Amino acid sequence: MTAAARFPYAPDHATPPGETLRQVLEDLHLTQLDLAHRTGLSTKHVNQVIQGSAPLTQETALSLERVTGVPAGFWNRLEARYRELTLRSQAIELDGEHLTWLRDLPVTALQYRGYLPTTSDRRELYHAALAFFGVANLAAWRRIWSRPVASFKRANTFTSHAESVASWIRIGELSAQHLSAEPFDKDGFRTALHHARSLTRTADFLHELQGLCAPQGVLVVYVAEIDKCRISGATWWSSPTRAVIALSDRYKTEDQFWFSFFHEAGHVLLHSKKETFIDDGSEDDDIEDAANRFAANTLIPPREQQHLASLTTTADVEAFSKRIGVSEGIVVGQLQHRGLWEWRKGNGLKRRFELLAT
Repeated sequence: MTAAARFPYAPDHATPPGETLRQVLEDLHLTQLDLAHRTGLSTKHVNQVIQGSAPLTQETALSLERVTGVPAGFWNRLEARYRELTLRSQAIELDGEHLTWLRDLPVTALQYRGYLPTTSDRRELYHAALAFFGVANLAAWRRIWSRPVASFKRANTFTSHAESVASWIRIGELSAQHLSAEPFDKDGFRTALHHARSLTRTADFLHELQGLCAPQGVLVVYVAEIDKCRISGATWWSSPTRAVIALSDRYKTEDQFWFSFFHEAGHVLLHSKKETFIDDGSEDDDIEDAANRFAANTLIPPREQQHLASLTTTADVEAFSKRIGVSEGIVVGQLQHRGLWEWRKGNGLKRRFELLAT
């Protein structure tokens, strides 16, 4: 059996390459002095490599291949793995700042959805959380993830739960990475929204809605609600030619879902590509007001809104909804929002649904 076959590359712990080299030398009946003579390295350096105190360089790996017959690639991978595991074992101790951040994350929800390991080891969770967010350390998390938080103008609503909001958005990002879309076509997206409006009358619309928007450069992703994240939807541009609309099931009713979708679509068409828009249903600034008007006017055209006050029964709503081509639940939602109906009236016409946790 050759030395290469005897020592397959499958390290699972931080063993210095020198340990394997020592075994290879024994197998070949060579001493450290013999190796030094054959490679031109000093005996001191050979001993340091074997002890793990000196790195095994690519040049040394090539020399070892010639002397031992074990491929240089094997030594290089062994060295890289050892250095990686050594660095991991020397990870920073978690201080109060790290532990506070970890405590504020929705760890249980992320574990349930498979984004974090099911462990109580705080150091392991901390490093897994950094990997989930795609950052190297807490300072980087603040640089990257504080930006969408800061752009959320209704700060009083969610400041204490910023980590939950960031986690929800990150799941949306990861979901969008697996989807494909054509470059953004503004006119095409407006046309797609006209077709999307007709989907409000169907029960199974989630996949079809994605199929309408992706060819126009807009990815629609669905992220089930996370505790302490009171968000209905969010919009951002993952590139200059690709927008993402993330939608939650916060209210579990179709009228809220569809209003959120068209609200976010309004952000795509009307507002900056440089901001992340996060919607909690507030109407406290001009940008959000514009997105709300866009959604309301798309769902129920202005020329039809004058007839809302005349709708007094569920039969009226059913006839009106069929005529204008939207679901009964959407009309009821608008009647309630405008104060024309009490919040309890007509809820039987609203379809309820819940997204799977992803």
